[in-house]
Amino acid sequence: MSPALLEPVQDALAAPLKKHPNLVAPEPEHCPGPESNLAGQGSACDGCPNQTICASAPKGPDPDIPIITSRLSGIKHKILILSGKGGVGKSTFTTMLAHAFAANEDDAVGIMDTDVCGPSIPKMMGVEAETIHVSNAGWSPVWVSDNLSVMSVQFMLPSRDDAVIWRGPKKNGLIKQFLKDVEWGQLDYLLVDTPPGTSDEHLSVNSFLKESGLDGAVLVTTPQEVSLLDVRKEIDFCRKAGIKILGLVENMSGYVCGHCKHPNQVFRATTGGAKSLAKSTGVPYLGAVPLDPRIGMACDYGESFFDAFSDSPACTALRAVVQRLQAEIAMKPHGS
Repeated sequence: MSPALLEPVQDALAAPLKKHPNLVAPEPEHCPGPESNLAGQGSACDGCPNQTICASAPKGPDPDIPIITSRLSGIKHKILILSGKGGVGKSTFTTMLAHAFAANEDDAVGIMDTDVCGPSIPKMMGVEAETIHVSNAGWSPVWVSDNLSVMSVQFMLPSRDDAVIWRGPKKNGLIKQFLKDVEWGQLDYLLVDTPPGTSDEHLSVNSFLKESGLDGAVLVTTPQEVSLLDVRKEIDFCRKAGIKILGLVENMSGYVCGHCKHPNQVFRATTGGAKSLAKSTGVPYLGAVPLDPRIGMACDYGESFFDAFSDSPACTALRAVVQRLQAEIAMKPHGS
């Protein structure tokens, strides 16, 4: 019989809630995990320098959870932006969604970039060269405008080209710091941009935010089946993790010619696209945002596409997505 690929689902979902012990050596290849109930007791633990530490480490809830909950008490809505597949424009969509929310000057918006190994949000928001200011109140996010702020590991790197080569526990620790130590203040929306997949970062963010009231997740996909295949896994993850799915967005949904205004399907929806998937899975469909070459240019230059081309088909579609998303948020009991 082949070895199981995954640890029990409930163990994996609960693990980030536990305090990670201070280890004296790297975890061995078949380590059950220092936060596991089998820590220090498995056959892989024999001879490991961490065995005594792991066996005696407390297995109860992480004591930082109440601190995080208190720190985030001034944030009305917390939304995860997820995608099963990389390259679907999730981070680009996050920045456009943030600009769309921030278009209302009465709303304060924040973006937390948890894509630790590929932090692209600062570049897209035009604040790549900024650094974090630390005060007695905590870490201050970088402000893009009067009502739009960002926090990312990119602000902590000596060079923008430096790679972040971290294992899960260190990435989880940074995500916790972004929630526990950053002085977000009073926000109407906190958008959490995540890396593709269903792994450490997603488990940690969900566990850390659950007590403070996570509104839910927006799932981003492109029309083709190869993307939808992974989105189905993301839907399954959300349901197992108890994350409300606020809706599914089809990004890069066709291209509208700037001259004749004729729509072209660049990535054809061979199996019906996001709308069909939403219907078959019972997930709200928030809408489709078409391709526009100017979106890529705006991201490269760190400018707001939403402000510069507000009458474009993409911005019109995005405004409709925002309206449906706000309706879904209003329908979901906060913190449920």
